[in-house]
Amino acid sequence: MKTLDRWSEAASRKLAQRSSRRSFLANLGAWTVGAAGIPLLPVARAAAAGASGPSEPAQTTDNPQDPGDPTQCDYWRYCAIDGFLCSCCGGSQSACPPGTEMSPLTWIGTCENPADGRSYVISYNDCCGKTSCGRCLCNRNEGDRPPYRPGNNNDLNWCLGTKSSVYTCSTGVIVGVKE
Repeated sequence: MKTLDRWSEAASRKLAQRSSRRSFLANLGAWTVGAAGIPLLPVARAAAAGASGPSEPAQTTDNPQDPGDPTQCDYWRYCAIDGFLCSCCGGSQSACPPGTEMSPLTWIGTCENPADGRSYVISYNDCCGKTSCGRCLCNRNEGDRPPYRPGNNNDLNWCLGTKSSVYTCSTGVIVGVKE
């Protein structure tokens, strides 16, 4: 037992000579923050859930001039969207879910409607006020510009003009036709 005591004392003294309390606390804090972020990492939960249960029928807008499924990332209006789709979160492609507020600050994109071949100007508005929806994440960057052109960049928090800056989901509202 004496040998174990001497060995642990020698190891403790060497460690104390090579490190400080401040660096120990800094490392402990970094590990704590890192460990707290593990549940935030993306996990393929949706794919696993879909494999075990029946698939849901595809939704459509039922408008031949607005084709596609607004709950899917490949819907034509979402060519420059980045975020959770409001159509999967209790809202629609152009309306926020109940209890949230549409941000007056937006980014814009130009998307081609496959039904008529025309390009439409789309305003991407974030809905704010509740925690993130967490469903139907879509990140398409067609026409995205660097952050020095914020009106064309989808990587910013656009909830700054609302009562709450908590992001919930994103919409794609048609504001005009490209001429």
